[in-house]
Amino acid sequence: MQMTDQNYYSQEANLEFMSVSQYKDFAGTYGKMPCEYTAMEKLAGRWKEEETTALLVGSYVDTYFEGTLEGFKREHPSLFKRDGGLKADYTKADEIIKRIEKDQYFMRYMSGQKQVIMTGEMFGVKWKIKIDSYIPDTAIVDLKVMSSITEMKWVRDIGYLDFVRYWGYDTQGAVYQEIVRQNTGKKLPFYIAAATKEKEPDIRIIHVTDNYLQEALYAVETNMPRVLRVKSGEAEPDRCELCGCCRHNRVLTRPISINDLTASI
Repeated sequence: MQMTDQNYYSQEANLEFMSVSQYKDFAGTYGKMPCEYTAMEKLAGRWKEEETTALLVGSYVDTYFEGTLEGFKREHPSLFKRDGGLKADYTKADEIIKRIEKDQYFMRYMSGQKQVIMTGEMFGVKWKIKIDSYIPDTAIVDLKVMSSITEMKWVRDIGYLDFVRYWGYDTQGAVYQEIVRQNTGKKLPFYIAAATKEKEPDIRIIHVTDNYLQEALYAVETNMPRVLRVKSGEAEPDRCELCGCCRHNRVLTRPISINDLTASI
């Protein structure tokens, strides 16, 4: 199957290829509990995640730099108030865009080829990636819009983590770096071009260094045998019993213990 902009997010492509977002559905991150059941329901076309305002704001900024913002606006009338003006969250997105464009250094990292699709093979499965800003022979750049760059997240048994590892962006960088290497023969550095939704937007270019990428890629290799067994139907998917998909499809068969209420803490 040849990957294009038209079929990249299709059900057929997701069945044939692994992607970072699909991998995270199966294996999770420090900040997102895995749910194999939800991952399989998505692949079967029976479940679709809600488009939250936070995700739409990020997509708004992404499509602006991709050059497809007007089409994105037409496809998402929920961005607008009844009088035709943008809702406050998307007015803030415009402010973020202006802040980014004011910084020449940030814009250098956003100057690459946009939404570049590549495919490769790792750990017994084909992968697909889509790069926000690909600067050949120089860098792989992913644009992230978030609430805070500097806020640390607490993880049990580990302590405080930066947002990069908490949300698994090191995994994204590791996969992107390896697939680019397979396609070009060059191992390029991975950067996150980060901007925040704060009253005064913060902007940073973050180099996710190779030691973190190597550690993340090792974790992917370790998890892939189980992921592939579930995806192929050889193993029954585990349910997290906490996400929207599990709640929607829950069928009660017995009472639970009071101890079950704290099992996930």
